[in-house]
Amino acid sequence: MNQLSTDSDNRASRYPLLAHPHVHLSGTVDQAMYQSFREQLSNAPDEGAIVVAISTLGGDPEVARLMGDEIRLMRDYSEREILFLGKVAVYSAGATFMAAFPVDKRFLTRGTRIMIHERLITKTINLSGPLRSCVASLKASLHEIEHSIRIEEEGFTDLVRGSDISFETVRERAPENWYIEAEEARDLKLVLDVI
Repeated sequence: MNQLSTDSDNRASRYPLLAHPHVHLSGTVDQAMYQSFREQLSNAPDEGAIVVAISTLGGDPEVARLMGDEIRLMRDYSEREILFLGKVAVYSAGATFMAAFPVDKRFLTRGTRIMIHERLITKTINLSGPLRSCVASLKASLHEIEHSIRIEEEGFTDLVRGSDISFETVRERAPENWYIEAEEARDLKLVLDVI
């Protein structure tokens, strides 16, 4: 038996719950995924640990934050163990969702990649009318961007809390779409293990 098989067998015996997630999420992070998430979560067993698996190329970061908040509330108020299992791709909003789980409750399957990037905005500003109203429109857009940056930085802080990655590193790497392979994520203590 080769070393890879032995390592896989050991991980399987250490984390048997991960083989049968209670919640399976795949595709774009959007309102449809949130609805599926809520339905599957409500059908999960009333006791014991819950495993939430996700594979996504990204989507709406606010929906990811909403799902993450549901996890946080369940963990805080029911004191249940809730495990994260990233499969294949945990990109963008998927990483935002992963940030809701403590690093010692995060797992990835072999070959999975995490992608972290800055929030994106596409906006056209048309100025027309009295000058004071133009200033107000510009200030409103600036406030929207500033507030989005604060939310992004809160998410980066949650994502790397307890890992060997500093906030400054993730903030520096995010503009270039930072891809992290599963084993590297484990070595950086961004996840507990790779299965």
